[in-house]
Amino acid sequence: MKRVFDLLMSLIAAVIFFIPLCLLAIVVKATSKGPVLYWSDRVGRGNRIFSMPKLRTMRVDTPVVATHLLADPKTFLTPVGGFLRKSSLDEIPQLWCIICGDMSVVGPRPALFNQQNLIDLRTAQNVHLIRPGLTGWAQINGRDELPIPEKVKLDAEYLRLQSFTFDIKVIMLTALKVVRRDGIVH
Repeated sequence: MKRVFDLLMSLIAAVIFFIPLCLLAIVVKATSKGPVLYWSDRVGRGNRIFSMPKLRTMRVDTPVVATHLLADPKTFLTPVGGFLRKSSLDEIPQLWCIICGDMSVVGPRPALFNQQNLIDLRTAQNVHLIRPGLTGWAQINGRDELPIPEKVKLDAEYLRLQSFTFDIKVIMLTALKVVRRDGIVH
């Protein structure tokens, strides 16, 4: 049931966001050097590595680490990067990962391949057994502001509480957070 919902939601969203995505791609290309998409290696279900696309919001010379580990992340943002991140429009290409089955609409956000402490804590809580999501329970409870142990605690809580109605609640709260731009640090 969840996979059917994911496919349906991602296909509908892909149709809705197709033209805006094309326009954003033109803006990204026109305002900075490098490719439109940034593909990062992420950790999926079963701790399997997959490639996840985002609209590129950082310069091409940015170190491959979690944004919070950069000394001054704002210095690496492209001219439209801050807007794309705050509006979460940089996430639209991840619909591809949902269609391919690497991600779900709702689940823990996928860790970077080199975030070993996050991967280890999630594995200890069995969070690695579910598909990562475009949005998740931790996302709407703090997003960038959460320390890793708190994020994992919320991810484990999602694992225990997951259901169709809980996913709908997370999606609705995500929409509210995006509109309000809550919890975004960079």
